Amino acid sequence: MLTILVINSKGGSGKTTLTTNLASYYASRKIRTAIMDYDPQGSSIQWLRVRPDNAEKIHGANAAPPKGASTLRSLHSWVPTDTEVLILDAPAGAKGLLLQDLVRKSNYIVIPVSPSAIDIHATADFIKELFLFGGARTSKAKIAVVANRVRNPSSTIYGALERFLNSLKLPFLTNIRDSENYLHAVEQGLGVFEMDETATAAERRELMPILKWLEGQFPSRFGSRIENKTSAIEGSRKFAAFRTQNITILSATGRFKSYP
Repeated sequence: MLTILVINSKGGSGKTTLTTNLASYYASRKIRTAIMDYDPQGSSIQWLRVRPDNAEKIHGANAAPPKGASTLRSLHSWVPTDTEVLILDAPAGAKGLLLQDLVRKSNYIVIPVSPSAIDIHATADFIKELFLFGGARTSKAKIAVVANRVRNPSSTIYGALERFLNSLKLPFLTNIRDSENYLHAVEQGLGVFEMDETATAAERRELMPILKWLEGQFPSRFGSRIENKTSAIEGSRKFAAFRTQNITILSATGRFKSYP
């Protein structure tokens, strides 16, 4: 079973949009697909509830712990044994044992990030935590980042993040636009690959680099894979420089001067 984790500690990064479109892509190709939704808001589960009866079946597993529960799993987190692709929709702020459990289950980890200095800064911090405390350093899971809800694809705001990812040998896959077609799709319980091909051509193109990477076809931009990484992140001068640069960007706006 191929297991894909969609995660970012920062809320509002578009994890569910990415999760549902990946799931619908695989399902539309007759691949037995399931979503395990760890988010207490249950957005992926809600998407499955409105999915048309004539659409390809996607199993939904609710892995969010019930209120007051001390365990990480609920009774509804069962996944069929014949599942071929499982997509984990992680909650915001995942850390500790839950983060380690998610990383341990995954073959691929996709991190969506929104186009703001604050979100990019938070994502850099999360990637550091993913390696230092989440188990990604010893995991064989491949990790990549995508820009989500992008309004201006030519913006240079991601430059610092790309340089940071370059230093860690992590690929930056694609820009996903802030398109109404994604909203229309989620309202219908569909993905853009299940909608009119002409109307969603642009959205399909921007998602293809992720799908090719998941199929092992993404070109090795950096010449190495995550399992071959040996450099330590803790105390990294490049990471410290990245943080300093982003603090400068935030302070220059006259806002968030005390942002850590």
